[in-house]
Amino acid sequence: MGKRILLVGATGLVGQGVQRVLLESDLVEAVSVLARRPPASPDPRVQVLLADGFSAQALAALDLRRHDACLYCAGPLPVGMSEAAYREATVATLQRVLAAYAGANPDGFVAYISGKGADPGSALMPLRVKGEAEQVVARCGLAFTCLRPGIVRPVLGEVSPHRLRRGLYALGDPLLALLGGAGPRVFTTTAAIGHCLLRLVQATGPRPVVIDNADIAAGGG
Repeated sequence: MGKRILLVGATGLVGQGVQRVLLESDLVEAVSVLARRPPASPDPRVQVLLADGFSAQALAALDLRRHDACLYCAGPLPVGMSEAAYREATVATLQRVLAAYAGANPDGFVAYISGKGADPGSALMPLRVKGEAEQVVARCGLAFTCLRPGIVRPVLGEVSPHRLRRGLYALGDPLLALLGGAGPRVFTTTAAIGHCLLRLVQATGPRPVVIDNADIAAGGG
């Protein structure tokens, strides 16, 4: 039997790539997408689980059982957000989702897409909040891994939901492709993240707690 995956953040740049990798794998039996609203063009191979606002009440109403792993790729861009708003969207939302998932899958596995430099003691707000989110993952009571990608290049046809980011990727893709080969400590791709997560889901032994950007393409070493 293949793995059954709960994917959070499937509409984002990284989440789109991860979903494509999962659906192309014979190792995956089913993908369930946890979303706040119905996707514009749902993939017929994907079950969509709707939870308005990702509130605790909405999550409790869902049947999240029988998912071998929760791949959490969601997270807003911090541009223009206050620290309180970014923490609510990043940390508090993650905490509610993981509580619901862990309650339904006590033997499950969690992979969280964090960010390069995440540290709860960082002087930079986004990195500090991402570090706090990693602490939430560590306390969820499940086996877990936090991935810390740097600059992510879309290579599987993904389209960013953010207009500014779409424009930047369109203009800078040739440069990102060049820098990606020269700077593995800073640059990675959506495909590399997806395949790293797939290897983590399939792992039978202990998984690394943290995988940094340079190790993502190798699935953690």
